[in-house]
Amino acid sequence: MISQLLDFVLHIDKHLQAFAQDHGALIYGLLFAIIFCETGLVIMPFLPGDSLLFAVGALSAQGLIRIELIIPLLMCAAIIGDNLNYWIGRKAGGWIVNQRWFKRDYLAKTEAFFVKHGGKAIILARFVPIVRTFAPFTAGFGRMDYRRFLVYSLGGGLVWVLSFSIAGYFLGSIPIIKNNLKLVFVLIIVVSMLPIVFEVLKHKAEAKRAQAEKDGEA
Repeated sequence: MISQLLDFVLHIDKHLQAFAQDHGALIYGLLFAIIFCETGLVIMPFLPGDSLLFAVGALSAQGLIRIELIIPLLMCAAIIGDNLNYWIGRKAGGWIVNQRWFKRDYLAKTEAFFVKHGGKAIILARFVPIVRTFAPFTAGFGRMDYRRFLVYSLGGGLVWVLSFSIAGYFLGSIPIIKNNLKLVFVLIIVVSMLPIVFEVLKHKAEAKRAQAEKDGEA
């Protein structure tokens, strides 16, 4: 399953292209479902987000997807999913976090992200895999004011979908990028994961420093 998911992410443009050619307009429903599930269901943080949006833009430039339809559709998917996740966290968060399958370390990373960035974390989290899925859940679980959350959710959804889709639309048609989309997707994934890596390293360094100070006092 992991190898299949990895293959889908690294060759997402080819998979989407084949689906669009075989099933026509159903491609819009598939794309809506992927973005909705990644942002709306806390058990789906592994679904592609940034690379998917870039691929959508690239395929739109080829005429396989209508850019004027897919951008507002995916904005709706991201915002509706975000809000569903918020209310899941608010209404059932206590039960969910106590389940064995729930990734508590993901929640801890997201909470640290909130502490550092405050309410803006809802917007910034859109550009960070895993945190993107857990941020609205954490906001609901922590009972963040819904009106405040909604403002950040709307802004984040619009900026996230628009930026990656438009980038894919214009950059995806450049020959060197078009012929090396796999490397582009890998680069997108690596860059988007850097904030998490930096936070983990920072946390470990602080923990090590605190332990060293404790040992010194002893």
